[in-house]
Amino acid sequence: MEIEVDLLTKEQAKAELQRLVPALAAADIAYHQKDSPEISDAEYDALKRRYLAIEARFPDLKHEDSPSQKVGAPVASGFSKVKHAVAMMSLGNAFDDEDVFEFDDRIRKFLNIPAGKSLSYTAEPKIDGLSLSLRYESGRLVQAATRGDGETGENVTENALTVRDIPKEISGAPEVLEVRGEVYMSHDDFAQLNVDQLANEDKLFANPRNAAAGSLRQLDSGITKTRALHFFAYAWGELSAPLATTQAAAIDHLTEFGFSTNPLTKTCVNTGELLEHFRDIEAKRALLGYDIDGVVYKVNDLGLQERLGYRTNTPRWAIAHKFPAEMASTVIEDIEIQVGRTGALSPVARLKPVTVGGVVVSNATLHNEDYIAGRDSNGQPIREGRDIRIGDWVTVYRAGDVIPKVKDVDISRRAKDSKPYEFPKKCPECGSDAIREEGEAVSRCTGGLICPAQAVEKLKHFVSRTAFNIEGLGAKQVETFYADGWVQEPADIFTLPVRYGDGSLQQLKNREGWGAKSAEKLFSAIKERQNIPLNRLIFGLGIRHVGESSAMTLARHYGSWPNFSSAMENARDHSGADWDALNAIDGVGAVMAAALVDYFHQEQTRAALDRLVQHLRIETVRPPSVEGSKVVGKTIVFTGTLEKVTRAEAKAKAESLGAKVSGSVSAKTDIVVAGPGAGSKRKKAEELGVEVLSEDEWISLIA
Repeated sequence: MEIEVDLLTKEQAKAELQRLVPALAAADIAYHQKDSPEISDAEYDALKRRYLAIEARFPDLKHEDSPSQKVGAPVASGFSKVKHAVAMMSLGNAFDDEDVFEFDDRIRKFLNIPAGKSLSYTAEPKIDGLSLSLRYESGRLVQAATRGDGETGENVTENALTVRDIPKEISGAPEVLEVRGEVYMSHDDFAQLNVDQLANEDKLFANPRNAAAGSLRQLDSGITKTRALHFFAYAWGELSAPLATTQAAAIDHLTEFGFSTNPLTKTCVNTGELLEHFRDIEAKRALLGYDIDGVVYKVNDLGLQERLGYRTNTPRWAIAHKFPAEMASTVIEDIEIQVGRTGALSPVARLKPVTVGGVVVSNATLHNEDYIAGRDSNGQPIREGRDIRIGDWVTVYRAGDVIPKVKDVDISRRAKDSKPYEFPKKCPECGSDAIREEGEAVSRCTGGLICPAQAVEKLKHFVSRTAFNIEGLGAKQVETFYADGWVQEPADIFTLPVRYGDGSLQQLKNREGWGAKSAEKLFSAIKERQNIPLNRLIFGLGIRHVGESSAMTLARHYGSWPNFSSAMENARDHSGADWDALNAIDGVGAVMAAALVDYFHQEQTRAALDRLVQHLRIETVRPPSVEGSKVVGKTIVFTGTLEKVTRAEAKAKAESLGAKVSGSVSAKTDIVVAGPGAGSKRKKAEELGVEVLSEDEWISLIA
């Protein structure tokens, strides 16, 4: 069994996050973009739940590419893009009764609602399908878009027009109405589709969710028209006028407009009723005729929903209560070692394929050397000391529908000639020593830039969609260019047009799979990306512990590349004013600060960085501009006891108005909001001449 989050040391937590991030990223692409999940929903939820629990316990270890900052996956090629007027958020998850009680408790604390006061929710089945947003203007359907990455989706309007459950026109609705819901396929229609696929010698679908997603995302809407798709409406995006004052009444209005809404949706007045309805739906699950993977709870009062607001990519006022994970037994056919971008050696079990919860599983994570040996990093036994070997029968589970895990080993079925697995002491990619430092749970390749796995993975990250996003230069092209010696570091990308363009001895357009147009298109994309916002550059560098959100925080704080670079230089010794200022940034802990500064002072890395910057025009990043806000760009510190709102609500409000909230007072602090009991922070603010406001004065300022 894996180590409980509460028992992890900081070094063990770092190793766990390093393992979880690529697993979650790969699963997101497979599920949302390719409609071909490699692991079950239950496994995915377990992985993400563990990641978020570790991140919550060790916030300073927040990882680059943090799953807490992401929704879905980028839009696939072949569809035009649609920018959502209102982002399509994902939901937080609950896996047991205690999680539901904690959800209710968090809401009450945020809103200062006592435990004895009634707080109603809606509860509805969570459909296992493809999220879709339908935009109506003057009652006519004008656009349909998939969720995509939450901000940008795929335009599937022509396909949506063929779905019989989706009205083409509605009456009595607001001038602008975005209806959101789930496209799904019934069990009977799924079975018939696979019969037809078999008769036509076409690929069979793994489950109804894949079939529905694949059908809606056909480039030929004529194919979509032949598929039996359905749609349940359960939410909305942009509105020109409110639908109602409660979630339940708004859903009733959607029904009146002609949309199918789930008849099992119910209003509950307390958590006891929520759990009772959850168990009722769970008991009916096999008889519904379509797939569900849980029940969604939402605060019923829309005014309270607005007050609660959102985290980075999830609403505070809703949660998905997932059904229990499923398990299966299979054989470990091999154990392979994967080398990540930071050199971490991650063992993966190659399994005899087995279906778990509707998904065929062939891989399972084995975490690290200790996990395979049946012990934790402190030498204490896990799984009662049972180790894992090639040829073992194991129980695998998917506690969230993503990368499976090995739960236990059946020793009684182990072969007599079985031998313990020996973890490699050399990197399988470059042959360099693999060292496990004291306090670390993982071994790391010492090859650095000479290790192709690390170099290639860093380049893949550099060109990824959330970094430089160079059109036409994806993972496959990076691997090929690296293998052929064309691109060894990021700076090489920007010299490709000179080295392999017209007039060169070797030309990209003459390579197999390329041509004059595709080569020119890539060169043009490279030239376009020489103009890059500071946050994308910081994220693209692939510095450990610096994710997309952290990169934006840093960019907004420092503004320009000279400011940022100079500050990192000045903080070389992990001391001084710039070091203190870096650590004072809300969201930047000591671990991230050290990783940033040390990155700038590794000789090879800094030389490569200097070569890269010569080719770039780095754009200044400014704090978000919020019209009419008096605190845009200002750094706010809250201290003492707030009496009108909770600390969490005050922080969320300040950030929504374009302010930055810090946990410590410095010369760069603009306003300190001090409630009763304010102590050292207020004193320091007064010493520095920082403006100090009472809670009432703060509320008046932002009103």
